[in-house]
Parts: sequence; C-alpha cells; structure tokens
Amino acid sequence: MPSKLVDKYLREAHLPHIWCPGCGHGVLMRDVAQAVDNIGLDRNKVVLVSGIGCSSRAAGYMDFNTMHTTHGRALAFATGIKMARPDLEVICIMGDGDASAIGGNHLIHAARRNIGITAIVFNNDIYGMTGGQYSPTTPYGEKGTTAPYGNIDRPFDIAKIAQACGATYTARGTAYDAVLTTKLIEDGIRHKGFSVIECASICPTYYGRKNKKGSAVDMYTWQKENSIRVEKAQAMSPEELKGKLVVGKLSEDDFPELTEQYQAIIDRVRK
Repeated sequence: MPSKLVDKYLREAHLPHIWCPGCGHGVLMRDVAQAVDNIGLDRNKVVLVSGIGCSSRAAGYMDFNTMHTTHGRALAFATGIKMARPDLEVICIMGDGDASAIGGNHLIHAARRNIGITAIVFNNDIYGMTGGQYSPTTPYGEKGTTAPYGNIDRPFDIAKIAQACGATYTARGTAYDAVLTTKLIEDGIRHKGFSVIECASICPTYYGRKNKKGSAVDMYTWQKENSIRVEKAQAMSPEELKGKLVVGKLSEDDFPELTEQYQAIIDRVRK
C-alpha cells in the first residue's frame, strides 16, 4: 500500500513536497521506494544521492542515508561513496539536465568504469526548477524559455549514451506505467555494475504549458498511447517509431564491476 511506503521510506516532517500538481516526479519517487521495498534492502545500507533540480528534491524526502549535492555532480559524489563503502547500495537520482548537461561527463565516465551504482534519471525534457529552459532532452522544435521559437538542437537519448559508454544495464520507463518502471528500477538495483534507468516524467507547469500539451492527465495519456515495449519496437521501422517512447529493458551486459576490480588489486599488492 502507498501509505505504508510513506510511513516506511519518507521523512514526513519534510512533507508536503514542493512539486507542482501533476508532476511525474512524485510517482517516480514512489517507484524507487517500491523497488527498494520489493527487494527487501536494509534501509540503513542504502545511500541516495542527488544533485540539484526538481528531481533532486527526492533525496530530502526519502528516509535513507542521503546526500543532496551540487548541480551535475551527483555521480561524482556517489562514486566516492561507492569506492569507500562498496558494501552499500548507492542509488543516484538526477534530472535530464543534471545528468546529461553539466553532469554529462560524470555520466559517461561512471558508465565507462562500470561502477556499481544505480542511476535513475527523472527526465521531464526541461529545466523545471530554474524557469523552463530547454534541456539536452527537449524534443526538436519544442519550446522553452530559452527557446521561445523552438529548440533547434537534436535531443540526447540518455539510455543510448549510457549504453554506448559502457553501462551494463540500461532501461526506460515512464511515470504513467508505475508497475513497469518499478520493475526496471528493481532490476537495475539487482544488476552488478552501472545501471541507468531513464524515467520519462511529465512537467505540466513549464514544458506542458509552453508546448500546449494540455493538462497533466493529457500528458499521462500521451505516455500511455505512445509507449512501445522494446520487444514490439524491434519489429518496427524508424518511421513507425518516430515520436514514440521505447520502454523496457534496453540492454544488459556483463563486465567486471569497478570496486571489485579495485579490491582485487589491493589484495594482490598486499600478498
């Protein structure tokens, strides 16, 4: 029951949250809590790290060992924690700008190293907290306060970038499909190595309003009608997939995890 998740995993003194009505981030925060609960992790053995932005407020609301860090540097702090305490389960929550703009270099190197961190990107396609500027994932042609006539940059596919740089688990879920997204986060936490779960969120206040997407319900309905499971997408053409969200487990691979390799070096030197 959601109420039990609130009692068990949220700092009720910090509620109510500051997210706008209809924002998908609250749903995604609940999915993280549900995934941790499903696995049965010891709350004292979980560290939740976040940067700066709408999504990063989750670290303040969730009752784990938490660290709210500087913009774009969540993965750098998370890497330090995991290297010092590889026994801890380190989960890093970031927004699309936090992860792929100022934090993009940290993302690609965390993936390259295959460090055992679960990176969860709350992707609402815009910088919501700071006023609606377009982000690296804002779709081509869509508007933001810094792109009043439409974005002319091609958007990043965060999951594909992570996979190309060496992440050994990548997936994409949505705020609409809480059951699937929870399962993907759960699988990412269980996976040994660097996991990236890109979670398509919604921002009715800035992205939705500026791009005439309708109400929050309309935006969730769009996710429902335009999400394609990866198994089905494999049989579809690029034209058929244009404008769609491919969801599910996108890739999984085996490669030695960084902290285990590092410990093996220490053990070898000490002999």
